[in-house]
Amino acid sequence: MLTRRHIRIKVVQSVYAFHQSENPDIEKQEKFLLYSVQQIEDLYLLMLQLLVDVQKHAETYMLRSQKKHLATQEEKNPSKNFINNNIPLLISETPLFSESIKNKKLDLWKQDDEYVTIIFNELRNAEWYKEYLAIEAPNFNDDKNCILKLYKEVIAPNEKLYDYLEDKRLTWLDDFPVVNTAIIKMIGQLSKKNSASIVLPELYKNEEDKEYATSLFRKIILHNEKLEKEIEGKTPNWDKERIADIDMVILKLGITEFLHFPSIPTRVTINECLEIAKEYSTPKSSIFINGILDKLVKEFEKSQKLKKIGRGLR
Repeated sequence: MLTRRHIRIKVVQSVYAFHQSENPDIEKQEKFLLYSVQQIEDLYLLMLQLLVDVQKHAETYMLRSQKKHLATQEEKNPSKNFINNNIPLLISETPLFSESIKNKKLDLWKQDDEYVTIIFNELRNAEWYKEYLAIEAPNFNDDKNCILKLYKEVIAPNEKLYDYLEDKRLTWLDDFPVVNTAIIKMIGQLSKKNSASIVLPELYKNEEDKEYATSLFRKIILHNEKLEKEIEGKTPNWDKERIADIDMVILKLGITEFLHFPSIPTRVTINECLEIAKEYSTPKSSIFINGILDKLVKEFEKSQKLKKIGRGLR
């Protein structure tokens, strides 16, 4: 689920917080780094639970409508396509999913059910949803397409839901795009045969990525003075004090990957630093950072400090 870019973002945020702290503690900050990464899994579970609860809400709505004194013919004999949709049912029936929701106490939509109502009401007004309800006997692909549209067109862009997540846990704002991508990918690959193994993907791609997160964080912190010396003199029009704090952290990340991660190509490092700068710093930061990192790569190559392993790593 987790990409290297998102790991880098988490590391940048943790290093920034470490330097902003009045009493910096590397052990404490590293624990927070791992905790903030773990929040991605919590958000993933929460958003899957939202799909399940929207389906449950649809069933409750149908039963209430049928009992209305002046129920319409459509309300008396409603389509049951959505409440029988296979995708939320498969998710809810996955043992590990249910256990995780319970153990992590993430069944938040029971307390904040107004957001489930908001999503369902928007869903009901969608023309494609009405077309789905009109299908006489939807197949598995019909079910899947309905849930994919629900997630892409109703849940992911919903501003009220976005505000809710921001209020719950601030780190979830950065995690939301990663989680959305992971859920859409999972639904696209989901089948009745693979649901037990695919509904909850591993947080890290592999053990190497998990080690990369903590190693990158520690190397930036422990080599801080050396990294600052590498940056000094590379900015003729800027004193160190004038460089934005977040830009300084991004530069240190780049230099750390140049010197201490031989399997990561320098061009990949530079591109990732630029993308992070575009999202989290000033409009001109990416140009500034690109210039310094490009200059440093040439100097490291000349002085043979750059020791990359494998083909195409420079």
